[in-house]
Amino acid sequence: EKALDIDSEGQMIASILSKKAAAGSTHCLIDIPVGPTAKVRSMDSGIQLALRLKEVSEFIDIKTQVIFSDGSQPVGYGIGPTLEARDVLHVLQCKKDAPKDLFEKSILIAEELVRLAWDMPKDAAREIVTDKLKSGEAFKKFIAICEAQGGFEEPGKARYTKTIEADFTGTIHEINNRKVAQVAKLAGAPDTPEAGVDFRIQLKEKVESGQPLFTIHANSPGELEYAYEYYKNNSQDIIKYLINE
Repeated sequence: EKALDIDSEGQMIASILSKKAAAGSTHCLIDIPVGPTAKVRSMDSGIQLALRLKEVSEFIDIKTQVIFSDGSQPVGYGIGPTLEARDVLHVLQCKKDAPKDLFEKSILIAEELVRLAWDMPKDAAREIVTDKLKSGEAFKKFIAICEAQGGFEEPGKARYTKTIEADFTGTIHEINNRKVAQVAKLAGAPDTPEAGVDFRIQLKEKVESGQPLFTIHANSPGELEYAYEYYKNNSQDIIKYLINE
């Protein structure tokens, strides 16, 4: 299944909800990113998936809420287990270099989950979760969860990196999520936790020629080269510019 990249809607629903049922969850919030290169490419498809998720949830007695988000670009900087874990830690620790989009999405999802569980007004729920995050209480709880599951370790770093720079001065017009993910896979992610892509640009951002766009992380020179060659052969499809004359 992994080699052929098979992931049918039925498999997806079973995978998501069986884990929640096995953990004894009573409430579940599911975020569906929608975008031209996301797993769900249109709102119509997203709505159909949401209806099926809720139907199966009712059958196994889990109260499920579905929200839709922008899937037109990556959220956060990291793509790959360790790089994503680093982003999460930076958000939980409220560090200045934490990705702002991930910070906002974390607040949104936590807020919706509080509303789902406690039937609370939106503003009150947002105030609670923002306070939990900014006060450090959320991070303390995260560490407690880690300790209960065997202990906390700082994310490691890949042995090799290569930074990709902009060839043009212009504005980022389009990002192909699937092909960015393929760069991360060729670098070794997710089987190699430290491997992946550190993606530092967003849609509508103005970039200068020579400006770093993203960095490939790998634990072997061969995988780094595989990922870089794939990028070179697909660069015009992975990141599209509106070029400034």
